[in-house]
Amino acid sequence: MSVRTALVAATAVVAAVALAAPVAVAAPAAPRAGHDATRAAMDANIRDGVVGIALQAKDSRGVWKATAGKGDLRTGEPRTARDRFRAGSITKSFVATVLLQLEAEGRLSLDDTVDRWLPGLVRGNGHDGRRVTVRQLLNHTSGIYNYTTDEQLGRDLFLADGFLKNRYRTHTPRQLVGIATRHEPDFAPGTGWNYSNTNYLLAGLVIEKVTGNPYGREIRARIIEPLGLRGTRLPGTSPSLPGPHSRAYSKLAETAEGQTYDVTRLNPSMAGAAGELVSSPEDLNRFYSALLRGRLLPKKQLDAMKTTVPLGDQGGYGLGLIEQTLSCGVRVWGHGGGIHGSLSEAVTTADGRHSLTFNLNSDWTGNSQAIVEAEFCGE
Repeated sequence: MSVRTALVAATAVVAAVALAAPVAVAAPAAPRAGHDATRAAMDANIRDGVVGIALQAKDSRGVWKATAGKGDLRTGEPRTARDRFRAGSITKSFVATVLLQLEAEGRLSLDDTVDRWLPGLVRGNGHDGRRVTVRQLLNHTSGIYNYTTDEQLGRDLFLADGFLKNRYRTHTPRQLVGIATRHEPDFAPGTGWNYSNTNYLLAGLVIEKVTGNPYGREIRARIIEPLGLRGTRLPGTSPSLPGPHSRAYSKLAETAEGQTYDVTRLNPSMAGAAGELVSSPEDLNRFYSALLRGRLLPKKQLDAMKTTVPLGDQGGYGLGLIEQTLSCGVRVWGHGGGIHGSLSEAVTTADGRHSLTFNLNSDWTGNSQAIVEAEFCGE
């Protein structure tokens, strides 16, 4: 398993496995020259059981938009290249960017403790916010327990009976942090690495404490509006997806067998600053390209964002940003994201000139890595 594949699995808040019967057939298309390998990888994903894919790539030759499979299993409608979708943990790159902007403005330091901004919140069973820094939240070296792995919460939100009962329930970040601190930490702060969605719930609360505004408002004012990301929003507690969008599908189970559920509508407060973002392929390509070109952060902060914790030979995790070196030697930066019925990838070369974003509207199967490799390394 590659670094990127492992991290995508970690960001997903649903059970996803690699075996499923095909449920859709790729629509025939005439691929643009230079993207034949990407098209082939998309079609292979559809044959392996992914319901549908919406993708956009941008490079020196221009923009290539492609779709495969179905956007709606009931009507048979195909996906569209303009689809908006729940981007899951890609939210983390936006949250980290805002915190780094605040540092550049002198309003906080990455070496501030969590307790400085959120006194007393991170306590219990060995957790101590006086020993955890903002930087450790952003690069997942805090050791704080990941709330989405709590057994009871998992039953309530990610398995069929619980999800269907609780899909519209509102969760506050402080409630979810409380669930995390009922468990012991994974390790002492700064002594290890473990992906924890709790880190970014706390990061969102830090933004709110520093600015006096909800983190979503700061993301809109600092990133979404300046870049003209018209398909991007932070929905808060709203269960609806803005159009155009496809349906999102999940097995709501720990296997790929059994009934397929339409999970398009849900209250995204269960993810909050760790994963509530709604976006589109075009917008995410524009965001990561602008970020890596230095349009959103001064050099000092961008360098800090790209300073990674090594996670093997292929790459590492920075501050809300994943680095990976592909099989052909191309180095890409970005993030993956998973939430009910939606798996997404967004990656861009370090110079911001070649970007790729795509979304799978089903969560129990798929080989996202093959699509990334095909786009940047395929002939």
